[in-house]
Order: sequence, then structure tokens, then C-alpha cells
Amino acid sequence: MKHALRFTVAAVAAAMLVPFLTSGASAAPAPTGPDGGAAGAAWQATQDGPQQYPNIHIEWDVPITMSDGTVLKGNVYRPADAASRPIDTPTPTVVNLTPYTKLVSNLADHAQSIPGLSDALLGLFREIDMSGTPLSGVTDLTKAFGGGELRNFTVDRQLIKSGYSQVVVDVRGTGFSQGTWDMLRQREQQDTVEVIDWAARQPWSNGRIGMNGISYSGINQVQAAQQNPPALKAIFPVVPGSDLMNDVLAPGGGFGFNFIPLWLTAINGLKLVPDLASVLNGQFDTQWLADRVKDPLTFMDVLLNVYTTARVEDLDPRAKELLTGTSRPRDGWLSDPSKIQVPTFVTGGWHDLFTYSESKIYNEIPLPAGQKQLLMGNTYHVNSGNEYAKPGLPPRLDVLQRAWFDKWLKGIDNGIDGYGPVTLRQQGGGWITTGSFAEPSVTADAQSATHQRMYLSANPSGTANSVYDGSLTAAANGDTARLSIAPGLTSLCSNDAAQGSAGILSIIDGCAKDSRIQETNGLTFTSAPVAEPTSVSGRIAVRLNTVQDAADGYWVVTVNDVAPDGQSTVLSSGQIMASLREIDEANSSKAANGDYTDPRPFTSLEHRQPTVPGEATTLDITMPATEALLKPGHRLRVDVYAGNFPKGLPILPMLLDTGLKAQHVQLDPNRPSFVNVPVRGNPGW
Repeated sequence: MKHALRFTVAAVAAAMLVPFLTSGASAAPAPTGPDGGAAGAAWQATQDGPQQYPNIHIEWDVPITMSDGTVLKGNVYRPADAASRPIDTPTPTVVNLTPYTKLVSNLADHAQSIPGLSDALLGLFREIDMSGTPLSGVTDLTKAFGGGELRNFTVDRQLIKSGYSQVVVDVRGTGFSQGTWDMLRQREQQDTVEVIDWAARQPWSNGRIGMNGISYSGINQVQAAQQNPPALKAIFPVVPGSDLMNDVLAPGGGFGFNFIPLWLTAINGLKLVPDLASVLNGQFDTQWLADRVKDPLTFMDVLLNVYTTARVEDLDPRAKELLTGTSRPRDGWLSDPSKIQVPTFVTGGWHDLFTYSESKIYNEIPLPAGQKQLLMGNTYHVNSGNEYAKPGLPPRLDVLQRAWFDKWLKGIDNGIDGYGPVTLRQQGGGWITTGSFAEPSVTADAQSATHQRMYLSANPSGTANSVYDGSLTAAANGDTARLSIAPGLTSLCSNDAAQGSAGILSIIDGCAKDSRIQETNGLTFTSAPVAEPTSVSGRIAVRLNTVQDAADGYWVVTVNDVAPDGQSTVLSSGQIMASLREIDEANSSKAANGDYTDPRPFTSLEHRQPTVPGEATTLDITMPATEALLKPGHRLRVDVYAGNFPKGLPILPMLLDTGLKAQHVQLDPNRPSFVNVPVRGNPGW
């Protein structure tokens, strides 16, 4: 009865709002605030109400032949009438290319489509609320599942019933598709463009193509959009990246030991599942089998090689290619959003695997605000869209996606281009709407954050239980001290460990949301409490004057919000191998005073410079942009560590070069160590 009542209310609301959505430009309500106001309510009513068509017709494992003869397999979902016959009217088409197999997408889709049960389960996910308890991280996951994320990952039946077709395709070498998995590189990118062209030419398509999907299926949207295939009209990527080496594979040179092995195992395992239906009906694809026998475990041997080879010179050539910035494989992993010309809605999170890239993708797209939009939650990789559908909170992801495609694929004036354009969850605060975020050069005004140095000081702050409890000072200080830190394993309980697990470990609040356990093996530098609400808004950079006792060092820094009760919450984190410290000036940014705001390292073997034991070495460490609110009484803290296991573990040659020896921050007024932090407000430091 409860669900029936909800359906009826939604239907009535949708009927009342139809005139606003179809009667011309002046009729669409203007979005207001993060929830969209009346426009947001209209988008939700449109998505949740009765749709134009009652059923869905699915055509399984449709062969799509690429230009080199390789056959990909896709499931085609089309609107259907009451007799489940596909409609004759051509429709806009949404394409999703996945390495996690369309079989998984299909199972997840059907799990969401069991009459009665699925609605009840989604409703339960939306109602579970363990906020304020040690298990609040569980709530972040369950609410994401109920917040439209699963529909973006799989298929959105409401979208299809409203008059869209959707195609879910296994990328080359995965699922039921033939070929060798190319891991988002050039051949696979060409496949994506060819799939878009194929979908546009089908009789059930009207030639207007959109793309959707999460993570890998968000990255390939950015890659495809920069090539501007004529049929592609809009994309809706959730947690995409654009620089895969520096986002996740080896940011700063610290190999993604937590995430990469799990990711490779998942895709390689799933790609070996055969098409059992084809076996039973005598149509088994023998070429698929031959391709899997030829390459059963893509890149697993390379992963093994980098942790069993003691010298860089002896690494597998494929590993060297990935670690060389000028190689063709690396070039394939570096997208250029400045070439994107189609409306793009980017969704990300402050603790996502691709946090660094998400705001950069938005800023680099050369489209006016509205045609490009950015939504950043206080989320990890697997729990996007975990706050929604209440006053002050954004609409669900499926609601935003539907409104986005209705606007740019159907031409419905629903006001979504007036939303945002930048919608941010302030860490420590609430949701805000702004016109820009983390742009490399912004004209200073009353609303802009101003980068300022906060210097590391040896003066004890009295606020931390750490290896050394130092301070942050707004003015330069004359402190001279050598502060030493050794590698350890407290990082097993850390925000970075949660991030590296794609957010799975975020259910442990005492690690993901509180750094005090990790800080017991770190150097901490803490400011005085802020006197009034103070925003940290934009990109952060840390400069350390270091001394190594070996030919290399592995440095990790976090910037934290410290509450009056001592809880230390990570706002942003960064890392670098000392030998990979050379900065790519062409792709970095600086403040007017010459301080880096985004020091981007080359992360390339050709630029490797071993350190000289005992000599001072300056390191500039980039950190993803963030938006945070320090409330009165809260403090800013910089944590410094000599390791980041399990999120990061240097490849064996670099690990051996560190000797796992202690590392030193050398405080020296002639070579100051500081954090360059973008601040808005009057903290009183």
C-alpha cells in the first residue's frame, strides 16, 4: 500500500509537471540550489512517474563487427508495447561499454526489476541511516545503491520506457566479445567510436547517441567525446579519470598496490566466463575461446614482474612502456578534455580514485557553463550519489542523468542546463552551488579562495599523538630541526586505504574518517583553531625539504580538518617517490607569487633522479582539489608519512632503493617546508 501510494503521488506530480517540460523555453522552472528547486522536483517526477511505454524488449548478444574483423557482443534494450513487441519508432540511444561484462550488468538490472521486491529493497536502501554511529560508512554504501548509481552502472529501465534505446557492450577481450583486452588504449578507443557509429545507423535509433556508465565506462566516455564522433550528442560519466597513470596506476610513482591487483583479477576472471547459452544452442564462438587461450590473464604477468625484478633495467618491456611518459601506451591513457564539444555532466567524489582528474575534466572542456556540469560528493569510488532527494541535497543520479539526456538528446527544455554548473559537497559542511571550482587561474575577488603558505614548524601544537607533534604557522618561522619518520603499517587503517579499496574499507569509520590511528606513525603539523568559518577551496600543494638516507624515498602527505574533540579527517592526500620529483612545468600551475598550486610530476623513468643520501632534496607534492569548511574551533593539519601500504607500494627496484630506511623532514628557514592552501574567509591564523 505504501509503495502504491508513492507511485500514485509520483504519477500525479508528473502529470502536473508535464506542461513545464514540454511547452517551450519560458515554461521550464529555473533550477535553484543543489536540489534544483521546482525544476529538481520536476525531474524526479518525470523519472519516477508512469512512462510512455509499458515494457522493454531485449536482444541478447548482438554481434558488432569492428574494422579489424573483431566481433564485440552487445545487449540491445528497446521500448516495447503491452505485448512486449519493440516499438517501430526510432529513438535516441544510450551506449555503455563495460569490461565488467554485460552479464553482470544484466544480473544487476534484473535484481532491480523484480516486481514488488526490488522497489522494496531500493526503498530500504534509501531509508537505512546509521549516521552518527561507528558504522556510518555502511549508510554511504546503501544510500548510493538506492540513489540511482546502480541504474547508471547497468541499464535504466525508466529511461528506456520513456523512449530511449540502450546498448550495453563488452569491450574487446572481455565478456563475450572477441579479441585481446586493450585496457582503454588506442584500439579500444577506436572500438568505442565504431560502436557509436554502429548504434547511430541501426533502424531502431534516430542517430542521436548519448553515453553513460561508471568508472571504466566513464573514462571511455571522455576518451570518445574528445574524438567528437558526429552521432555523439551528450555524455554522463560518473567517477571518470583522464590521466590513468597519475590517477590510479602509479600516482607520484607509488604503484596502486591496493586497487590494481583487485581490478585486474576481477576483469580477467569475468572475461573467462563462457557464453553458456551459445554452448547449449550449438552457436559457441570458437574465436572467443581462441582469444582467451591466447591471453587468459592480461597484464597479470606484468604485475608479477614489477614486484619480482630487482633492477629497472630488467623490467618487462611492457612495464617500462607504462612507466615511460613518451610511450604509446601512456599516450593512450592521457585524455584531452579540451577537445570535447558535447554536453558533459561529470560526477565525482573527494575520496574517489580519480578525484584529481574530475574537476580538471570539467575545467578543460571548452563549453559554456550549463553545457558542462560538475557534481562532487564527499564520496569514494563505489558510493557516488549517496546524498539525495531531500531539501538541500542533489537529485538522485538517475534523475540527473534522465534530465541531462532529455535535454541534449530529445531537446526537452527542462532547465537542467541551468543547474549548477558546479555542485559541491563541502567536507565539514553542506551542499553548495557555485559558478567555478579549482580553475588554474581565477581573477581574485571577494568570492575567490586565495592561496597562502602555512609553514611547518617544530613548535609543539599539543593536539596530536604522533611521532612528532609540530605546528603550522601563517608567518615564516626560523625553526631548524630534523624530524624523522620511518615506514610503518598504520596506513592499513587510513583514508588512503579506504580510497585504494574503491571505498569498500570506508565502512570502518575509525580509519576512513579519523586519522588518529595512522598518525601514531606520522609527523603532524597543526594550526591554531580558526576564529570564523573558513573554506578550503581548490588545489593544494605541499613543499617539503627532505633528506634521504638512501637513493630514494616514498613520501605521503595529507591535509586534514581537526575537530575540537581531536578527530582528524582527511580532506586531500598526495604522494611522490623522491626520485620522480621532477615537475612537468608545462602541465603544472602556479600562484602569482610563483608557488606551485598544482605541481605535476613527470612520473616517468626517463626523468628519474636518485637522491643523494644525506643531501637536502626539495619535493613538491600535488594534491587533488577539494572543497571544505573549517568550522570555528577546528584546525588545519598536515600529516607526513614514509609509506602508504596498501594503497601504494613502490615497484621492487624503487622499493629496494629506499632501503625502507627512515626519512627526514629538514626544517630550514632558508628552504622552508609549507603547504600552499587555498583559503576563503578570515581564519585568524
